Amino acid sequence: MTATSKTVSGAELPSRLAEAPGRIRLEPVSGEVVVTMGDIQIARTRNAIRLHEGDYTPMIYVPAVDADFSGLTKTDHRTYCPLKGQASYYSVTAAGEPGVNAVWTYEDPFAEWADIKDHLAFYTDRIKVEEH
Repeated sequence: MTATSKTVSGAELPSRLAEAPGRIRLEPVSGEVVVTMGDIQIARTRNAIRLHEGDYTPMIYVPAVDADFSGLTKTDHRTYCPLKGQASYYSVTAAGEPGVNAVWTYEDPFAEWADIKDHLAFYTDRIKVEEH
């Protein structure tokens, strides 16, 4: 991703997405991002992306290469976003029930959002995502 933000509004989206609600904007996160659940460190990076989507709370996506997958287990859970595509999920194994499907990724996002490919996002009501 370049150092500038990227925005696509409904008018600029391909026809398959033109009717989808919301708007997405990506921007690099300055500084370091540390992701933890309890005493488990999931990721640490200086290459995170902040995704703004409509009225939703902005989400931080961290590169998968900066995550420790030893404590994550891929699940069969999937969801679909008409703007970004299909999301796959991971559970934080050692965290028990709160860790179930707490991490997601778009392994093959729509071309407009290729910048979030190979990145992870987190449910922040269960996982702490801190910017330093």
